[in-house]
Amino acid sequence: MSLMAGSFENINKKTIIVMKKIILFLFLATSLTVTFAQKANVRKARDKALNEDKPDFAGAREAIKLALKDSTTKDLAETWYVAGLIGNKQSEIEYKKAILNQKFDTLSKGKAMMESYDYFMQTIKLDMVPDAKGKVKPKFAKDIKNIFKEYYQIQPNLIGYGAFQYAKENYIEALRAFEAFLAIPKNPIMNNEIKMDSTYDMITFYTGVAASNAKMHEKAVNYFQSLKSKKYQPTSVYQNLANEYLSAKDSSNYVATIKEAIDKLPNQPWFLQNLINFYIHSNKIQDAIGYLNTAIEREPGFAQYHFVKGQLYLTLENFEDASKAINKAIELEPANADMYAELGRSYYNKAVKLSLEANKLKDTNAYKKEEAKIDEVFKLAIPFYKKAIDLKPKEVEFMLPLKQLYYRLQMDSEYAIIAKQIKDLQK
Repeated sequence: MSLMAGSFENINKKTIIVMKKIILFLFLATSLTVTFAQKANVRKARDKALNEDKPDFAGAREAIKLALKDSTTKDLAETWYVAGLIGNKQSEIEYKKAILNQKFDTLSKGKAMMESYDYFMQTIKLDMVPDAKGKVKPKFAKDIKNIFKEYYQIQPNLIGYGAFQYAKENYIEALRAFEAFLAIPKNPIMNNEIKMDSTYDMITFYTGVAASNAKMHEKAVNYFQSLKSKKYQPTSVYQNLANEYLSAKDSSNYVATIKEAIDKLPNQPWFLQNLINFYIHSNKIQDAIGYLNTAIEREPGFAQYHFVKGQLYLTLENFEDASKAINKAIELEPANADMYAELGRSYYNKAVKLSLEANKLKDTNAYKKEEAKIDEVFKLAIPFYKKAIDLKPKEVEFMLPLKQLYYRLQMDSEYAIIAKQIKDLQK
């Protein structure tokens, strides 16, 4: 009995060992079959895409899609490289049509190129992974570098596609193409072989504009900021950068950018004007006047600066300086009706303020004397309103204060005439 039991035990152990070997063999065989099948899909994709007589891009993409998902091939640089070749070949064919003046599909070409670019970027990552000995032996970097050079240097490629999408107001896709263009020279596989010249700066600018239009304001700011030290269209760069901060309601950086531009670009009035407007709308009148004085120093013959300065003094009820500034504006621009009307308003407002002060007097005789003086100030406004109406005969806005002046000063005939004019114009 003991011999038989031992025999059975030995037989069972041998059976288990044999079964394990069979299972291991079947597992390895299955794995090799799957791996072989997926590698076959990679070859199939390459063959279909690169067929010179009749490339089958749909079939190639279907084949590579399986290999990109399978665990045995999805981490291989070759799989991603072949995926990139598909779009690259399709883009290349459309480009050849363009060279031969044949009908070609800009959208298909661009989409294929961007697909190719994305796949090649992943290829580079996998191609640079060290081997078991810790050494990096890239197989595809050289080919990708040459393809990327063409994407960068041939204008109908990334620049052309980005411009096409920008014109279609597809700013996100335009941004994607432009950013790929900007990234290529900085890619380590390029070995600093591409010089980032004025074209690079130009595309940086339009990448910022595309980002702005896509409401990606932080990106836009970064691109415009990167151009501040360059020579590419500094006025436009600073204007766009300032506007980005304004859109983001970042008044601190907006003001800082404008002030920096005022110093760097003293011959560009846009920055002073916008800073003045900012201070006006922020009710920082003294700051606005200060920068208006700077603007006047730079352009003393620009009437509008003097005019706005006069208006600001009016808001401060500094009637004397207001009159001086507006008179200077009229001297420089004598046919401007608005300036005459504003000068009339300065005297009118001055008289109103004096009248309010006079109303505080308790002595009747003193009050009457003051009112007589005030009427003389009101009278000073009349010729300026009349001049404004002469220059703009249909401007009711100039007539209404003149009508009030005639009423207060009991100039009945003049009042009747202007009242009729206003009524006729308001019919």
